Amino acid sequence: MKRMVYQVVPVPGRPNVYRPAPAPLHAKPSKPDGGISSAADLLQKENELLKSTLQAVTQGGASSASVEATTAKDEVEEKEESVDDPDVSADDYWSPVVGAGGEFVERYGKLSDPPVHDGTQCIQWDNTLSTHTDHFKYRFGLFKKIRHNIDMNEGGLDKFSQGYKYYGFTRGENDGQKGIWYREWAPGAKALCLLGEFNNWNPDDRHWAIKNEFGVWQLFLPDGPDGTSAIPHRSKIKCRLETCFGEWVERIPAWIKWATQEWHEVQFNGVYYEPPEKGVPGVIEEGKSYTFKYPRPDKPANLRIYECHIGMSSKEAKINSYLEFKDEMLPRIRSLGYNAIQIMAIQEHAYYGSFGYHVTNFFAASSRFGTPDELKALIDEAHRMGIIVLMDIVHSHASKNTMDGLNMFDGSDSMYFHSGGKGYHWMWDSRLFNYGNWETLRFLLSNSRWWLDEYKFDGYRFDGVTSMMYHHHGLQMDFTGNYDQYFGLDCDVDAVVYLQLVNNLLHDLFPNCITVGEDVSGMPTFCRPWHEGGVGFDYRLQMAIADKWIEILGTQDDYSWNMGNIVHTLQNRRYAEDCVAYAESHDQALVGDKTIAFWLMDKDMYDCMSIGANSHVVDRGVALHKMIRLITMALGGEAYLNFMGNEFGHPEWIDFPRDDFTDPSTGKFVPGNGGSLDKCRRRWDLADSEELKYKFMNKFDRAMNHLDKAFGFSNSEHTWVSRKDEGDKVVVAERGELVFVFNFHPEKSYTDYRVGCKAPGDYKIVLSSDEPVFGGYQNASKDNDVTFVAGTMEHDGRPASLQIYAPSRTVVAYAPAKFCDKSADSLPRGIPGLAVKGRGPAYAM
Repeated sequence: MKRMVYQVVPVPGRPNVYRPAPAPLHAKPSKPDGGISSAADLLQKENELLKSTLQAVTQGGASSASVEATTAKDEVEEKEESVDDPDVSADDYWSPVVGAGGEFVERYGKLSDPPVHDGTQCIQWDNTLSTHTDHFKYRFGLFKKIRHNIDMNEGGLDKFSQGYKYYGFTRGENDGQKGIWYREWAPGAKALCLLGEFNNWNPDDRHWAIKNEFGVWQLFLPDGPDGTSAIPHRSKIKCRLETCFGEWVERIPAWIKWATQEWHEVQFNGVYYEPPEKGVPGVIEEGKSYTFKYPRPDKPANLRIYECHIGMSSKEAKINSYLEFKDEMLPRIRSLGYNAIQIMAIQEHAYYGSFGYHVTNFFAASSRFGTPDELKALIDEAHRMGIIVLMDIVHSHASKNTMDGLNMFDGSDSMYFHSGGKGYHWMWDSRLFNYGNWETLRFLLSNSRWWLDEYKFDGYRFDGVTSMMYHHHGLQMDFTGNYDQYFGLDCDVDAVVYLQLVNNLLHDLFPNCITVGEDVSGMPTFCRPWHEGGVGFDYRLQMAIADKWIEILGTQDDYSWNMGNIVHTLQNRRYAEDCVAYAESHDQALVGDKTIAFWLMDKDMYDCMSIGANSHVVDRGVALHKMIRLITMALGGEAYLNFMGNEFGHPEWIDFPRDDFTDPSTGKFVPGNGGSLDKCRRRWDLADSEELKYKFMNKFDRAMNHLDKAFGFSNSEHTWVSRKDEGDKVVVAERGELVFVFNFHPEKSYTDYRVGCKAPGDYKIVLSSDEPVFGGYQNASKDNDVTFVAGTMEHDGRPASLQIYAPSRTVVAYAPAKFCDKSADSLPRGIPGLAVKGRGPAYAM
């Protein structure tokens, strides 16, 4: 789908508004010649070279960095370390662990009533939207109508959103007997029964359900005389039903909480997952449910997201587990300075290669990585470390599978979905939800609450929201900025109202909840609160930035980079609507695409990354990799995201195990990789090796994140770009207390270069990409301990200015001298290359 471009619209009397530009500036470059198969062949050859070249330097066990992280975790007590202790480790100093007294108890917020206004409050931030006032009134009127009907007919949104306590398998009573209720909405079915290992897959009269007037089937299975459950914990289970066409089919219950696949079977089976006992808080016990111990972290003021995938997080060619991720990855993420993880592929999906986006079982945590209780333990440990946990949730479409998914559940194609072609996404080869259907609303709202209620996730990144909000799903559509595209007949108002409902529900009940929407269209009011009449998301993914970097790296030489165009793309977002900036995500790391590191260094990543190797290509690549990431964080949004491994320039594409297939969107044959897991992993050994240059990018990423912890610049309201010099290839920008100087020129360095700033005073280097620890040459270094005096001479429209040295292909961050200490990184609690005194003036986790 096309990415969105915005332009600045001057509005008298208030800050600029950012709205869509008349037309996209550039198109995304096409794939390399030869398509996926040639790219995969090239990768295989280059990976063989990588293995042979790097084998010697990656042997010898765990790196010092990984040992340090593990040791720190082992030694940390369940209380915050004293920040005054000079010997405290860097991780414990910058990311103190959370203490806990016992079992965590959720404290819900109160659901608010819809406001009395007409839904047009959200357009106060952009009065040009007043031309479509009627649309805002209509959609908010529909929102209030649905809320009213839920309150009148379902006992309120709170009860309505807890469908998982009624549907599926729930413990309860019937005529004074304890047991299991099973309920399923299947209005088109003529008959339905339950079968599984508990009845040897042969149901008797007790296992047939009764259908009520609303199309809900139910049956009750009483406990045995000794109190044992009629269905044992972790036993396989399915339902068998007669469709409206008289066909008998077997389905996995729609509200199933776990589904597994045996090694010798193609199909998944539903699993009754209900541990009979409750475990000790914070302890994983076999046969007992996990009890949460640690409280949810506060919502971060500066959100730094580490996008990750459990299965491919090992350096080995295998599917990693929840517990391995907990023990191996969380310390690494904490050490890097991220305060949030965004986990992909949690909802069960039959096809591993879908990256989790073809969901089959919406309430089931993927069994590939472990049990539901092991996922809970991972989340609890993240909370102990002060890391919030977001889930990549898919409510935009569903797998078209029938045997293990929702499709054709009762024989009809219109249960949860639109019927016919309206219910099919031809590019994704999947089913599309009908957001105007009452039971679809119950299912999806309950699903969004389930993961926060049961697993203590802290929020979501909603996938494919553009597809939801428009009848055309964004397919073959160029969003030009004409408001008729957003608020005309193309808009699926039912879907937009669902998004308002889900944001209403989540933000009211879970006050610290964070929702991020993946929208490429630039829908206005997307990130304005639902109670203003907005869609209600906290952040929009700023997707145009990654495309811009791909365009530059793929089509321009270094002398052609346009500083103004880069800054425009980075800052081109709607006023008062927050964005998550990223230079690249998982999309750029997949086979057939290229990461920034791969665009920069290509084959040299495989034979020139040893410390002793000389390569102009690698030197350029490492330098620009650091600059691209910091300028994206500094100017691209109000939060920042990185996909795991990209921070150190991971040299391999992601290629999930797959067989040959035909792409449904193009009809082209795509060869598989023989089911190999070799490219479905992350080579942490490369980043941890002291003999390889990957460590330079990894350490810079850590310093960059901790600079944000210290100064909170990535979400600062003060942003000012005073220079975009096309001849010098220099960008000078202020964000918060910091002044950033980016010199992108490939060969020119500048002495006594004057840069503007907001206030006079003494400044020092707090972070420089030119430090030796980051692979630099120490031409601009904190260790020089130079004080740069900013006088009252106006420059570039700023009231003060200072003169600095700007080496080529280097970014330097200057801070008020009182916050700087060149020796800070020599302390046990210091971050290599970072010259922050203490924890900085705006420290936040």
